[in-house]
Amino acid sequence: MAYNAKWGILATGGIAKTFVKDLLKDSKARGAEDVTHTVTAVASSSSKARAEQFITEINIPGNPAAYGSYHELVNDPNVDIIYVATPHSHHYQNARLALEAGKHVLCEKAFTVNAAQAKILVDLARKKNLFLMEAVWTRYFPLSVEVRSLIQKGEIGEVLRVTADNSTGDPDWDPSHRMVNLDLAGGALLDLGIYSLTWVFQTLYHTLPPSQRKAPSSIASTMAKHAVTGADESTTMLITFPTTTPSNLPNRTSHAVAMTSLTVDSNPDKENSARPAIRIQGTKGEIQVDGPAFRPPRYRVIPKKQGDTPVKIREIENPFPANGHGMYWEADEVARCVRDGKLESEGMSWEESIVIMEVMDEVRKQNGLVYPEKIESTEYPIKL
Repeated sequence: MAYNAKWGILATGGIAKTFVKDLLKDSKARGAEDVTHTVTAVASSSSKARAEQFITEINIPGNPAAYGSYHELVNDPNVDIIYVATPHSHHYQNARLALEAGKHVLCEKAFTVNAAQAKILVDLARKKNLFLMEAVWTRYFPLSVEVRSLIQKGEIGEVLRVTADNSTGDPDWDPSHRMVNLDLAGGALLDLGIYSLTWVFQTLYHTLPPSQRKAPSSIASTMAKHAVTGADESTTMLITFPTTTPSNLPNRTSHAVAMTSLTVDSNPDKENSARPAIRIQGTKGEIQVDGPAFRPPRYRVIPKKQGDTPVKIREIENPFPANGHGMYWEADEVARCVRDGKLESEGMSWEESIVIMEVMDEVRKQNGLVYPEKIESTEYPIKL
């Protein structure tokens, strides 16, 4: 009999709507015969009426409870897992609220505002024997799993360089919008750059055995800031790892360029005419992944030419079953981990989330990007 995960949805914005719509897709359509998902409760911090409206709009079955506060949601005994869908600025407070109440947590990316907050959440989950995961949904796409496997099998030789870009090209955000609002930890880095870093880490870091993974040995960065709010508008990171993959060659390093911007677009015509947003380059060829980096539709493997033999390029499509968005794959992973009593997912471990947060901390430090004290704080509870 399939395990049924009972979800509580914390916040009712656009990302929560997309996630719930995916939860409601038939899991058998994507070959997930072993897990199902039920939304048992929804909460809005503004009002119970807003939660009820969310339930009606999406037509969530089963008469889920509607709450006008997050405290009510996390104390509902009919909820097993809380999906935290608030802005980055609120992740630490909201995820901690759920963990303190004894609930498993899937928290939207970026995990928190800084690494110090992430470490506290991890320690709390470990102490309370609860599952906790950063919701980097792209990690769980079959495409991502396949690309990592190809690297580990040596398909393109030893990988020495990766470039990754996730940029939206919308320079006209209103200063109050969460994308550029420092009070909501806005800016390109935490919202978009996390995907560029995800591709860097899942290819150069995650493809090594855990015992061989090493944090970057150097990070250099540059940043352009929003003229009104001071949030980062464009950020470019040059990252050196003291390792290579998959063989971890002695006395060699690998390099990555991770880019993100609100002013230029890595997929300008929204038809992928720009082709790869990610290039993974090895000694025997490269893998190119089409944009957008957060939801790639296809990848191709380009071997290095050997003598006069024609190069055979393989192109692989990434379909989204049941016309879904792709968030159901991470939800399936959460359900299986909770079912099996795991506290973290091997695909997006606590340790890796923290290392990536530390990279973003360093990039912000290098460029003087500081968020308001309240949202950088590790104190709990704080009313935001």
